[in-house]
Amino acid sequence: MVLVRALVVWLLIIAAETFHGILRGYLLVPLVGEMRAGRIGMPVGALIILVITLFLIKWMKARRVGELLGIGLLWLCLTFGFEVLIGLYGRGYSWERILAEYNLFEGGLMSIGLAFMLFCPLIAARLRGVVVE
Repeated sequence: MVLVRALVVWLLIIAAETFHGILRGYLLVPLVGEMRAGRIGMPVGALIILVITLFLIKWMKARRVGELLGIGLLWLCLTFGFEVLIGLYGRGYSWERILAEYNLFEGGLMSIGLAFMLFCPLIAARLRGVVVE
């Protein structure tokens, strides 16, 4: 049951992040450029993920550190897969272009976002006081 609930929350996160990305592309990129929009968008995206997770962490019913990190790992893998599929088939990007988004030395911030996503269920559970050590 925890897995199903974790998947539902991930779907909500991906929907919110997709909407966030669309808004960023239409509203922010024309004003500040792609690179700055990405730098602004990454912490905003992390905040979106955290807020959704904070609201739904009790509903997911995961309490143990291992469960929470497992959910984070699941979200990380699903998000990476989603981003690759969108990049390859939705936007026609090359593998090099997609992987550049994860390379900090090339200005890519997705690796930071995925690391945050890995720990977000544990962070939210600790903030809400629902972790059983």
